[in-house]
Amino acid sequence: MFSNTPWKQVFNIKFWDRLKNHTLFFASIFIKRNLISLWAFILLSSSQLFSQDQDKLITKADQSFTAFAYIDARAIYIDVAQRGYSSQNLYAKLGDSFYFTGDLEDSVIWYEKLIQNYPEDLNPEYLFRYAQSLKSVERYKEADNIMDQFYAITGNDKRARSFIEKRNYLDFIEMQSGKYDIFPLSINSKNSEYAPSFNNKNQIVFASSRSKNTNDSKLHKWNKMPFLDIFSSNIKEDQITLEDPVKLKGKINTKFHESSTSFSKDGQTVYFSRNNYTNNKLGTSKKGVVLLKLYKATLKDGTWTDIEELSFSSDEYSVSHPSLSADGTKLYFASDMPGSMGQSDLFVVDVLGDGKYGEPKNLGGNINTEGRETFPYISSSGRLYFSSDGHVGLGGLDIFVSVPNESGFSNAFNIGKPVNSSKDDFTFVLNEDTKIGYFASNRKGGKGNDDIYSFKQTEELITSCMQYIEGTITDSATGEPLLRTDIIVLDKNKNTIHQAVSDLKGKYKIKVPCNESYTIRAELNEYMPKEVSLETTGIFEFIHNIPFVLEKTGVQKLLSTRVEITIGDDLGKILQLEPIYFGLDDYEISPNAEVELQKIISAMNKYPELKIEVRSHTDSRSSHWYNKRLSVKRMRATIKYIVREGNVNWRRIPGKAYGERRLMNKCADGVDCTEEEHQENRRSEFIIIKMK
Repeated sequence: MFSNTPWKQVFNIKFWDRLKNHTLFFASIFIKRNLISLWAFILLSSSQLFSQDQDKLITKADQSFTAFAYIDARAIYIDVAQRGYSSQNLYAKLGDSFYFTGDLEDSVIWYEKLIQNYPEDLNPEYLFRYAQSLKSVERYKEADNIMDQFYAITGNDKRARSFIEKRNYLDFIEMQSGKYDIFPLSINSKNSEYAPSFNNKNQIVFASSRSKNTNDSKLHKWNKMPFLDIFSSNIKEDQITLEDPVKLKGKINTKFHESSTSFSKDGQTVYFSRNNYTNNKLGTSKKGVVLLKLYKATLKDGTWTDIEELSFSSDEYSVSHPSLSADGTKLYFASDMPGSMGQSDLFVVDVLGDGKYGEPKNLGGNINTEGRETFPYISSSGRLYFSSDGHVGLGGLDIFVSVPNESGFSNAFNIGKPVNSSKDDFTFVLNEDTKIGYFASNRKGGKGNDDIYSFKQTEELITSCMQYIEGTITDSATGEPLLRTDIIVLDKNKNTIHQAVSDLKGKYKIKVPCNESYTIRAELNEYMPKEVSLETTGIFEFIHNIPFVLEKTGVQKLLSTRVEITIGDDLGKILQLEPIYFGLDDYEISPNAEVELQKIISAMNKYPELKIEVRSHTDSRSSHWYNKRLSVKRMRATIKYIVREGNVNWRRIPGKAYGERRLMNKCADGVDCTEEEHQENRRSEFIIIKMK
């Protein structure tokens, strides 16, 4: 059975005869924003709980439900509750009646009564709904406390885990906010406008329940509002505001609901959502419910015709809210079909041509939760924008973005205020070339139930965990800032991944991914290079302040103009290198040694006249012959690294292997020494043998 209700809430209400002096209301509610079925059972005993007047009120409520006047019925039940009747079931269903119609602000009072008065044996889903409702009135601290309770009970629920992992979600949303300027539009009416889309003909197409004729017979009995149809508006020269809308021509609009369009690149094909109405026949599920399906239409001579139902639609579950990829090969949509993770999920299907489609694929755990994911929009660059109440947000439906990656899509990121609010925000579309787009919201200050807003994106969104490295480069002697200093970022494998140059004030700033290990190097001609190691954390947009104080050098003075350099000096000591030690019986270059050898490489590349001799040593353990061979291997490994990594001519870096002949301490054969003392002898030296 189909009810004459708007797309925002599609109700199917079956009334059953009274059984054993009880009145049973069985309601299946399908919501515009979530494609959810709410099976509401309100079981009231008239013989025990109500006076004769209250019986009359319940009878009147029965009649209102029968006539699909749902709000009238809700008002009656509120009246009954205000007269003193209370039960867990009544408070739960009253809260649900507001929650599932998008009136989260009004659901707070009933969920509050439910949880305060009936905390035992409570379905944890009511904790989640209560938390969402509290957010709608910006009572975030209380909402977080309720989510803690929800997590304690559910544990594995992704919505709960996401909240625990992102407890500072408000800080992130503030960080993400301010990247859009939004504008109200004159096309909005006192009813409902939403689901804007680009038709690639300089027009915006959207759904509206506006009525040209106040005597229109297509009015909903419960709220006297028209059915939704699809309209278009020309985009004005400013690319933001719209002209007066006109209804699309042809068979695309019917006496039932149409909404959520997506157009082919040439604008000749449209995919759209509609109630289950094909070939002038209304279809229902086995339970008698009219669900949502996807259809396709073709534009011929300015009229939409050849309406086709998509093959993966079904009488038994809803499929709606299409978004076609830029190349036309994939169609994204929302559904509660089998295989869904939550109340509604996002899916993708291959468009094969000739009216054929592949198997729908669930977009997976980075996108879908146990809650509501809906209204997908796939941008020209492949970014996925969608609305959700399962991911952590400001309240109601928030808009999120996910970027494509090798496994599908990244984790979802809230796009922040002012696009998102504590109310429902949804149907986001964006022209990535102009950075202009549109979305809908039921926030306060609008003209109707849902309004469309335009926006201009002013900054790029945060779509991955990144941190900043910044600082000032100064001269050690004068304190003056050093401009045009090269800042090089090396990863843990010593590969250069970022480079920057300090500005006129000696400042630099570099953006790097979170949770990684880096070496930051500062280099400037006539100054000694300097390096700092850094471990980034998982905190979004964290700033690491790393200043560099560089000491000046010259051909005759590698470290300071006050230190004379002579033949025979150890370059490692001049550069204040950490000792390059080797493990016992080992000649491999360790990661720590690599950092120090990079400094040798830098000096030799800056001063091509410099020539050094690598001298390799061992400790006294093992035989003299063995230690001699081991020191040869260490010498060759050191020279090989400098030649290979620094592109240094091998003739500039000869070597000698001393074995155990030049010990640094007392630890000769037969002397009892600690491991640390032995390690002092396992070393490499870099002796200057030529400077000019």
